[in-house]
Amino acid sequence: MSKTKLTINNNGSVKIEGDFEIVDKNGNAYGLQGREVVSICRCGLSKNKPFCDGAHKGHFEHEAIAFDLPPKKV
Repeated sequence: MSKTKLTINNNGSVKIEGDFEIVDKNGNAYGLQGREVVSICRCGLSKNKPFCDGAHKGHFEHEAIAFDLPPKKV
């Protein structure tokens, strides 16, 4: 199985690439029609949630810079 990659885009969506499944809160899978790349909405403005439709343009600002989380609590 290939590794799944999530890319947090500046001022926009989360791009998911690879072998993945997206399910709703009840465990029902979204029909991705064979897609291996999709973008998930982060701004809440998409009319096609959870998928991005570009509605964030000019309405959402976030500079995506990677950082380390604090140590995992045991």
